[in-house]
Amino acid sequence: MNLDDLMKDSSGKLRIVQELVPGKQITIAHVIANPDKILYQKLGLDPAVDYSKAAIGIVTVSPAETAIILGDISIKSSGVDLGFVDRFSGTLIVTGTVSEVDAALEALIAYSRDVLGFACCPITRT
Repeated sequence: MNLDDLMKDSSGKLRIVQELVPGKQITIAHVIANPDKILYQKLGLDPAVDYSKAAIGIVTVSPAETAIILGDISIKSSGVDLGFVDRFSGTLIVTGTVSEVDAALEALIAYSRDVLGFACCPITRT
């Protein structure tokens, strides 16, 4: 019996099992500068912002509950608004000016790396 046979169920269909093995890591830290208004609307974010100075910060973290801590750090470090935080998926979205969002992501990366001992990806920007 080969590996392909072991991965099939009793009907012969291929069966794939995926597991999440959480580590201490930030896998996405991204700043979207000057996003289009439709992106705010589709994400359910506050549409009454000055889009000429707006930015969205997106972070994905594991373990997922850490998103709560990172949301707190973001708000306290730069005055961003909390757009979304999900303690089950580890997703954090913050909004504010480009400089506020940059500062928030820099602060949460530094805290995660230096205090929590997380592996952190670089901050990317579009």
